[in-house]
Amino acid sequence: MFFDGFTMERIDVGEVELRVRHGGAGLPLLLLHGHPRTHATWHKVAPVLADEFRVVCPDLRGYGKSSKPQTDADHTPYSKRAMAQDMVNLMRALGHEEFAVAGHDRGSLVAFRTAMDHPEVVTALIPMDGLPVVEHLERCDARFAAEWWHWWFFGQTDKPAERIISADPDAWYTATDEHMAPEAWDDFREAIHDPATVHAMLEEYRAGLGIDRRHDEDDRHAGRRVRCPTLVLWSSKDDLEDLYGDPVRIWENWADDVRGHSIDSGHHMAEEAPEPVADAIRTFLNERIRRTSSATTSATSPPDPSR
Repeated sequence: MFFDGFTMERIDVGEVELRVRHGGAGLPLLLLHGHPRTHATWHKVAPVLADEFRVVCPDLRGYGKSSKPQTDADHTPYSKRAMAQDMVNLMRALGHEEFAVAGHDRGSLVAFRTAMDHPEVVTALIPMDGLPVVEHLERCDARFAAEWWHWWFFGQTDKPAERIISADPDAWYTATDEHMAPEAWDDFREAIHDPATVHAMLEEYRAGLGIDRRHDEDDRHAGRRVRCPTLVLWSSKDDLEDLYGDPVRIWENWADDVRGHSIDSGHHMAEEAPEPVADAIRTFLNERIRRTSSATTSATSPPDPSR
C-alpha cells in the first residue's frame, strides 16, 4: 500500500505550512526530495525504513502542496537556509530535537544546509546525487554548461522559464510512471501542472545561483564544516561522477567523517533502486548508532581498578 501506516498532515513551521507524511518508530529520519518531485518520491523507501526509524517526508516549501511564499530580489524565501529552518521547525513540531537527514538532488542542498546551520540537531547527513552548490558552480565548464544548461535557463528572470514550462509541462518534464506508484505519479503530475509550483521551484534554483552560493562561500571562509557522520550516495547511471570524479573527495572539503558509494540506478534512485537506497541508509545509521553508543559507554564506564 502507498505509504502504509503513515500519517499525512499540514504542519505550520512559521513562515510556511508544509505537507508532510510521517510514520514508523525509532531514530528520527528526515527524507527530502529533489526537483521536480514531491515527498511521494520516497514511497518505496520510507515504509521499509519505518520498520526501524521514525521517518518524516515533507514537501519542501514551494514544492508539491506546501506553501509558496512571495519572493524577493535575492530569492531569499527560497534559499536553502530558509528551507533548513523549516526542517528544524518541522521536526521540533513532531517532537524531535535531533534527527538524521537524507536529501536527494535539490533536497541534498537543503540537507547540507540544515547540517551546517544547525549542527546541534543533525546527527547524520546523507546527500544523494548532490554537492554543495558552490562546488558545482566553481567546477562549471563547457561540459557542465551543456549538460546542466537548465540551471541557467531556470535562473533567468527577465524572460522567465515559467512561461515556457507551463505552456506544456508534460513535454518539459518528460518523466514516465515506470518506477512510480499511481499515487506518486498523480502527485508529480499535479505539481508540474500548477503554475504557482513551477514558479516556486524555479525560485529555488535562482536562490541556488546567488544567495545559496554566498552562504557556502561564507561557511568555507569561516572554516565551518559538517560535524556529523556523512554518507554520500550517487547514481552510477547519472553524470555526477562523470563530471566531477569521486564525489566523496569533494565532500571531504566540507565534512570530517565522510564515506560513500554509488547506487546502480538512474537519477531518481529512490524510485528506481529503493532496496539498495534503503539498505545503504539503514546500514549507515545503525553503524552510527553503534558508534555513538560505544563512545558513550566508554566515556561513562568507571575506571578499571586493576589498572
